[in-house]
Amino acid sequence: MYQMALDTLRQFAERAFQAVSGDFSLAQMRDLLLPDGHSPLIQRRRAVLIHSRVRMVAATFALLTPLWIVIDVLIFAWPLWGWLAVLRLAASAAFGALALAYRTTDDMASAWRGLAMLLAVPTTFFLLSHPMLNEELIADSALAVAAGYAFLPFVMVAGLSVFPLTAIEGLLFALPLLVAHLAAGLWGSLVFPFPSYIGALWLLLLIMVVASLAAMSQLHFMMALVAQASHDGLTGAFGRRIGEELLRLQYAHGRRAGQPLAVVFVDLDDFKAVNDRYGHDEGDRVLRNAAEAIRGILRQSDLLVRWGGEEFLIVMPNTTREGAAAAVERLRRNGLGRRPDGLRQTASIGIAESVEDRPDAWEKLVDLADHRMYLAKEAGKDCVITGGERAGVLV
Repeated sequence: MYQMALDTLRQFAERAFQAVSGDFSLAQMRDLLLPDGHSPLIQRRRAVLIHSRVRMVAATFALLTPLWIVIDVLIFAWPLWGWLAVLRLAASAAFGALALAYRTTDDMASAWRGLAMLLAVPTTFFLLSHPMLNEELIADSALAVAAGYAFLPFVMVAGLSVFPLTAIEGLLFALPLLVAHLAAGLWGSLVFPFPSYIGALWLLLLIMVVASLAAMSQLHFMMALVAQASHDGLTGAFGRRIGEELLRLQYAHGRRAGQPLAVVFVDLDDFKAVNDRYGHDEGDRVLRNAAEAIRGILRQSDLLVRWGGEEFLIVMPNTTREGAAAAVERLRRNGLGRRPDGLRQTASIGIAESVEDRPDAWEKLVDLADHRMYLAKEAGKDCVITGGERAGVLV
């Protein structure tokens, strides 16, 4: 029986590993092992998903846990079934409180707390019910039901597979369950003796590995979906919807930390003429080349967003107006690629910065950069405006 279980788990582990394997970079592999390097976007999506599943699982167990009282009444003698009923009702109340009172947020620390509280309820139930069962003389069919209580840690560890977790998170959340299982073995059990508990511990470790691989697979799939949904397929820049969300986060962080945040609005000059004269394929090529040129001046912390058809927004955290202007001047010197007729592709650019311009919302910061971009258009195109006057034109 053990061998069949091990073979089944091994096959499932191989399939789970294949699901999370593939052409990984070291950074991607690290993101599946450790949680500290995830982007704010991934962290928020993951927190919301963990929150929602914690509430769903808690609500399900709040309804199902009391139903087992009927089995306890039929199998066990009084007062054992009475004490187990009290524990089940208390666990159901805890699950219900978690499902109703725990609100879904995008905070990762709150998601960890929610998952920890979800696992704490059945762990506490297991540690309290185990001595009760061992103090009674249980035989025949009642022993089979008691075995269900003994294998509760296995169910809980396997349940980690429904959450998008990294490897280290899977280990940390499973560790209290492993300790609870080992403590029950040291206490003693009517289900199987202590040497069998050690063998069962090995099986529990194997289930933990499989559950962690499944959780990592979920995380990888979620990251791939977020990457696909958040990036513009043509230029590789962030799409506008995700760009707005990231800009909101960066603006809020800059306000809290007192750090500058520069945004650069880039509009390609005379782009419509490219589409009208040479067709959309050539227009797409111009857009790709322009996006690649812009990425050439960005730091790792900067963001490139395709804001509209031929409009790009560059978000530069912890960057002053002068720093953004210097980066944009490098872009103008390097160029934004060539048009189909061989001429340089130019752009009209506006810059706004949160500390000097003092907008009261991130939307107004973008509007200000957009307005200055239009001033650059009126100034003759192929220039940058960092202030509200023509004197701000850089040539």
